[in-house]
Amino acid sequence: METQDFSTSFTVDQTPAEVFSAVTNVRGWWSERIDGGTAQLNDEFTYQRWDLHKCTMRLTEVVPNKRVVWLVLDNYFSFTKDQSEWVGNTIEFDITEKDGKTQLLFTQHGLVPAYECYDICFNAWTSYIQGSLKDLITTGKGQPNPKEELQNN
Repeated sequence: METQDFSTSFTVDQTPAEVFSAVTNVRGWWSERIDGGTAQLNDEFTYQRWDLHKCTMRLTEVVPNKRVVWLVLDNYFSFTKDQSEWVGNTIEFDITEKDGKTQLLFTQHGLVPAYECYDICFNAWTSYIQGSLKDLITTGKGQPNPKEELQNN
C-alpha cells in the first residue's frame, strides 16, 4: 500500500554523525526563531514565523546518527480553516549509510494531499530539507528564517 505522507530524501558524502548533528541543529536550517531544546529525547521547542505559522514539537525518539522523531503537539496556521492540521503528526528524520554515502529520509506522517496546507507545506518542507538542511550538511551553512525578519504585506 502506497502512503500519501509527505516524504523527501537526499544523499550526501558526509557521515551519519554530520547529518545527525545538522538535523538536530534546527536553528541552523529551519529557523533562528526556535525556543527550546532540539537535540535530546523529550526536548520541546516552538517554531514561529510571523503570525503565519506556529508549532510546538517534542522529540520522541533520538537515536544518535540514525534517527530523530518529532511529535507535533500544537500547530497554528493563519491560512487554514482546520487548525487541527499537523497536530499529532510525527516528523521523522531517518539516516542511513550505504557505500560510503549517507542518505537522509524526511517524512511527515499525516501530512497528506487532503490537508488544506499541503501545497504550501510541500513547497516549504522541500525548500528547507532539500535546500537549507542539505546546504548545512554539505557546506556548513543553511538558510534558516532569520530571528528577526520583516513580514511582506
